[in-house]
Order: sequence, then C-alpha cells, then structure tokens
Amino acid sequence: MDNIDKKLLELLKQNARMPFVELGSQVGLSEAAVRRRVKNLVDSGIIRRFTIDVELQHEASALTLVTVTPGADSSEISSKIKSIHTVDRVYEVTGQHDIAILISGPTISDVNNTIDQIRKMPGIGSTVTMVILRQVT
Repeated sequence: MDNIDKKLLELLKQNARMPFVELGSQVGLSEAAVRRRVKNLVDSGIIRRFTIDVELQHEASALTLVTVTPGADSSEISSKIKSIHTVDRVYEVTGQHDIAILISGPTISDVNNTIDQIRKMPGIGSTVTMVILRQVT
C-alpha cells in the first residue's frame, strides 16, 4: 500500500460514496486507475465493506469493556458477541480489559438487554459499561 492508496482510504472514510472520477482528481489519477486501486484494496481485505454511518437522534449507545475469565478463548467470545444484532463493533484490546464493544439500539432498554446477554455468556468475568451521552463532531 503506497501513499496514493492511503489518501484514497482517507477520502473514502470521509465519503464512501465519492465517485471514482472525483477520487481521481483528488489524487491525480484517472477514474480507471482509481477503480483498479479500490478493487485491489477490497480484494486484499484492506477495505472490508462500504457502510453507512447514521446518527439517529433517539438512538442509545454504550461502550462496554469486558474481562474474560482465565483460560477462556477471547476470540471465540468476541465472535459470539459480534453476532448480536445490536453490537456495532468488537475490539480485542490490551490492558485491564480484554474486549471493547460498541453497542447501539433504538432504546436504552435494548442496549441494557444486550449487556445482560453478554454478561450471561460463558467465559465472561466482568463488564464495565459507559452509556454514550453525545458524540463530539
């Protein structure tokens, strides 16, 4: 991955729907060259998906930190957590906790139900949850 690919990724992070022609003008390449580079980024797994980041005014969100019990497989637990429909992101992290989770739902009750579901999973030692009050933009 070279500097042009990095610039393309930054532009696509800002606007995943930016036309290839516009991307090309920003990085000094033709539309066809940008199309090939983006395809290569997708094929190599650097770009895993194109998504929509929607901010709903009445949506509830929380960050939950999870500690797994000694001997538990954190990768297996992470996969099970990721399969819950209200879980947006799962990160395996270093430090005091093993997993960090971003949870979003239509109501705080939906978020709370997800946290309860996670706490009941085998291998979960403890959780710490922070309800998100607002996003700073």
